[in-house]
Amino acid sequence: MFKINENYLKLPGSYLFSTIAKKVAAYQEANPDKRIIRLGIGDVTLPIAPAIVEAIHKAADEMGHAETFHGYAPDLGYAFLRETIAEKDYKAWGCPIDADEIFVSDGAKSDSGNIQEIFSQDSRIALCDPVYPVYLDSNVMAGRTGEYDAATGRWSNVIYMPCTAENHFVPELPKERPDLIYLCVPNNPTGTALTRDQLKAWVDYANQEGCVILYDAAYEAYISEEDVPHSIFEIPGARTCAIEFRSFSKKAGFTGVRLGFTVVPKDLKCGDVMLHSLWARRHGTKFNGAPYIEQRAGMAVYSEEGNRQVMEQVAYYKRNARTIYDGLKEAGYTVFGGINSPYVWLKTGDMTSWDFFDYLLENASVVGTPGSGFGPSGEGYFRLTGFGTYENTVEAVERIKRLK
Repeated sequence: MFKINENYLKLPGSYLFSTIAKKVAAYQEANPDKRIIRLGIGDVTLPIAPAIVEAIHKAADEMGHAETFHGYAPDLGYAFLRETIAEKDYKAWGCPIDADEIFVSDGAKSDSGNIQEIFSQDSRIALCDPVYPVYLDSNVMAGRTGEYDAATGRWSNVIYMPCTAENHFVPELPKERPDLIYLCVPNNPTGTALTRDQLKAWVDYANQEGCVILYDAAYEAYISEEDVPHSIFEIPGARTCAIEFRSFSKKAGFTGVRLGFTVVPKDLKCGDVMLHSLWARRHGTKFNGAPYIEQRAGMAVYSEEGNRQVMEQVAYYKRNARTIYDGLKEAGYTVFGGINSPYVWLKTGDMTSWDFFDYLLENASVVGTPGSGFGPSGEGYFRLTGFGTYENTVEAVERIKRLK
């Protein structure tokens, strides 16, 4: 009889957003007259910017002619996109990143989940708590997390770094030495960020202890404060301890287009082995390259007109987040985030996270995300997203305020 990877059986329940979708579907079936406002999953609502749509049309037309047709993309991605990323996302911020250290992919979720494959099976991971579930779940699937304790919501071989209001959502350096450290800045779900000095402490720690920081910068475009770095590579020493993930999903609305990239510096080594070489081998073996049309769409994001249109959309979502933040604060809720991020994180008071989810759904027809779904320290918190329409955002806030 064939055998399965039993680590998959250790995963508790279904993926967080699948559970939410099932609850919402059941509510909608029972209440067909209710108009649900969804501020839960971090999916965008605005259409792709016109300059990017134009680039997609042009690239699609090119695929219809023999002289401009493109088959498999280069493993790392087309040079036109990688060179532009290196120039406008890194060198513009003073980051010493070269084009051949950039790997274009179908999104940061894939890369942040797959990166663990190039590390040893017995690598110890450290996670901010709460945090994006993919970091943990992908390591559970790999058999790296030990056993799950349902009573505490913790895995025996994971180093948890609580991020709560008490420590201003800034993780403390772990007392036990990890091999891999996941940092998401600006943070999903708390919407908070790290200052330059706070991030420098992590880079110094990782270099001193021989750790690798897996740095998810998917929400970099939402940074508003000057003291929050846009890339970990703005910090001296990061080239020898960090890998960075980026996404076009939330900046340019590519959740349905799928495009991202990962930066692996050649200075990051285990002994004499460059992690760049390992990721290049993994990338080339398991991935046939992001489609030409998507990469041309990504290129349009960096054009003068494309960048202007994209940042207008980012500003739209940031206004939504601020509307949620200000409205709920006025209503008496304790709220965080919403400044460097499209997410607002709030305390649920006397209710558990899932009880608050049910309360909002049943009494306001508003969908959010229970904080406990992001980790045990997320219990007692709740996430709302600024990715809805402005009109729906305003109405959702008014509905919630009426419950107070």
